[in-house]
Amino acid sequence: METTGNTKSHFSPDPKRRLLGERAAVFLFGGTLFLAVYLGITGTPLFCNSRQQSGLSSQVQAFSTEGSYSAETVLQLNAAIVHYATYPQVPLLSRDEIQVAVDVLKAKSPCNFLIFGLGHDSLMWASLNPGGTTLFLEEEPKWVDKILKDAPHLRAQVIKYRTKVSEADDLLKEYPNQPECSAQKAFLRGNERCKLALNMLQEEVYNQDWDLILIDGPIGFFPEAPGRMSAIYSAAVMARNRKGSGATHVFVHNVDRKEEKTYTETFLCNKNRVKIVGKLGHFEIPPVADSNPHFC
Repeated sequence: METTGNTKSHFSPDPKRRLLGERAAVFLFGGTLFLAVYLGITGTPLFCNSRQQSGLSSQVQAFSTEGSYSAETVLQLNAAIVHYATYPQVPLLSRDEIQVAVDVLKAKSPCNFLIFGLGHDSLMWASLNPGGTTLFLEEEPKWVDKILKDAPHLRAQVIKYRTKVSEADDLLKEYPNQPECSAQKAFLRGNERCKLALNMLQEEVYNQDWDLILIDGPIGFFPEAPGRMSAIYSAAVMARNRKGSGATHVFVHNVDRKEEKTYTETFLCNKNRVKIVGKLGHFEIPPVADSNPHFC
């Protein structure tokens, strides 16, 4: 997730925006109710009076037995509701931007959801995919430890990037001359020659068909930052190499910035763009035969 000041966060802790913060609290509390409605559990023991059930464990047991979700999912949902009902900071993604991905999740969940970036909104994304696989890729180990301390049910992996924002233009010029970067031979695992390829991810990432990919990291607003060039390129390769049927939905935040705009146009393609809402671009990428020599 992007950094605001000295805080690496997907929420902006600006004390001068107290009124906005109060409104955001209403937004976040509404979001907790939305989670419940989205999952269809307003009539479950999750919202029962304590006189009906004694203790969280009995609630979880009843819900996991009678409903369709596991005990771990219910615990995660409980944590999400408490988190967003009490969190005082303002989300950087607007409600309309969040809704773009939520609409696809409604149709696809449970699904395989890969997210570049980890932040205070991660619990929301995981909770909106009950029974599915939601995996976060984050470049800052200390930030991973901080987030997982408060949300231990999240699944996150630390990854390393080989790029810098200052290199974005040169990488884009060079990639057509690098066979290992071409659409015809595009691969990620062990691809050391193509600097845009995320070549040292864990096997799970390579072996899974990802139904949704959200790119909201790594940071990319100063020259030495890794930028999102590799994430966008690698998402395109994953989508094109999909083994199963159906398209891969890719969402890119800050698509209005130069690097994000240029790289999405080059690798995700305008013809695959579904819409842009605010600063979030939505692309629907079909699997493509390896013989196709072009990304777009």
